[in-house]
Amino acid sequence: MTPNEVLAMCRERDVKAVDLRFMDFPGLWQHFTIPVNKLDEDTFEDGLGFDGSSIRGWKAINESDMLVVPQPDTAFIDPFMEIPTIAMICNIQDPITREDYTRDPRNVARKAVNYLRSSGIADTAYFGPEAEFFIFDDVRFDQTPNSGFYSVDSIEGQWNRGKDEGPNLGYKLRHKEGYFPVPPADQMMNIRNEMMQALIDAGLNVECQHHEVGTAGQAEIDLKFDELVTMADSMMLYKYIIKNVATRHNKTVTFMPKPIFEDNGSGMHTHISLWKDNEPLFAGSGYAGLSEMALHAIGGILRHAPALLAFTNPTTNSYKRLVPGFEAPVNLAYSQRNRSAACRIPMYSPSPKSKRIEFRCPDPSCNPYLAFAALLMAVIDGIQNKINPGDPMDKDIYDLAPEELAEVPKTPGSLGGALQALADDHEFLLRGDVFTKDVISTWIHYKTENEVDALRLRPHPYEFCLYYDI
Repeated sequence: MTPNEVLAMCRERDVKAVDLRFMDFPGLWQHFTIPVNKLDEDTFEDGLGFDGSSIRGWKAINESDMLVVPQPDTAFIDPFMEIPTIAMICNIQDPITREDYTRDPRNVARKAVNYLRSSGIADTAYFGPEAEFFIFDDVRFDQTPNSGFYSVDSIEGQWNRGKDEGPNLGYKLRHKEGYFPVPPADQMMNIRNEMMQALIDAGLNVECQHHEVGTAGQAEIDLKFDELVTMADSMMLYKYIIKNVATRHNKTVTFMPKPIFEDNGSGMHTHISLWKDNEPLFAGSGYAGLSEMALHAIGGILRHAPALLAFTNPTTNSYKRLVPGFEAPVNLAYSQRNRSAACRIPMYSPSPKSKRIEFRCPDPSCNPYLAFAALLMAVIDGIQNKINPGDPMDKDIYDLAPEELAEVPKTPGSLGGALQALADDHEFLLRGDVFTKDVISTWIHYKTENEVDALRLRPHPYEFCLYYDI
């Protein structure tokens, strides 16, 4: 869509407001709104000013002026606003130099794609994330100097089997049995259908929706793979639509990886493939029908996985899901079909066009621009340096003898561990000026100070269960 086409859409749809959206450093959409009569062709070139010092992880107060530059090809009609509103995703620029801002996550993703093309390896990187989430009826939490608690609830939750609901109809999903009972046990089908249709109406290509394994409304809605930046844009729109559809039903959605104890967490298995001149590059005659390039790509992901997790699993809660011995893929190995390996090669179709690799560690708390860009840089490094991924792990990893399992590398056990891995291993991210040293150091500092240390310093409610009577 061009600027003129956006302006024409505004006239045809009687748009009254224009919402301008961009991504903060950790990964939440930010926005401000202008009257439609303030949008003209010059806006798409000149941008609009705002205070960058108020955005998490961005400019200092003495260099706060920044520009948002609307991208017309991202325009969509917001289905949740009372007056007709068009929304656009924006790039961020310095108002003096007019250079793209290095800490703008979307800029990092765009640079990663440009670096791929300049390398000559491929011209297109396709990403297909499978985001999971929970739909809750109620959530309460707080942390004060003298107290701390959380409580989530869902009409589906197993813990509500004995609750007086006037009447309680008894269709409660047992832990880890949410995949795939039909209604009435699946009480979220109508709302997921509404989410699916809202995504389609906004222009996203939805493949399917279903209940996920967890009790209490765990869900998954999958989008068809797309180019890296477009898919990262789509994931932000995806989260926005899903949260707002839930709110319309007086429910709440969280993409937090592990909100429920002793049940499945929410992952975001991410499928990756490279193409050149409209031809797939990951199909071949090697293991699981992979090309040598694809195997080297896996080698790059596995070698850099501990550092990658600082972006693909960027919360302290992420590592409540990535725990050895449970459902999460903490073993840094690869395999066809085997879901206990960090890298899986799906075998659903023999078509070369469907050949891809799946990295199963990520979760939906990530900033998709940074996560996808980091993964692509690891893939490129693996291909350029012909990194051998080693032998595949086709056995059930959980049936291995302890001494054999000890030989399989593992993901970091905490966000602090992942951030340390990133501090030790980030040269591959700096190539092509994709991730700058400033971006890496700011990410590590922000996450350590605002999340790792903040959690480390606070008593945990379960510590009272363990230690109060000491």
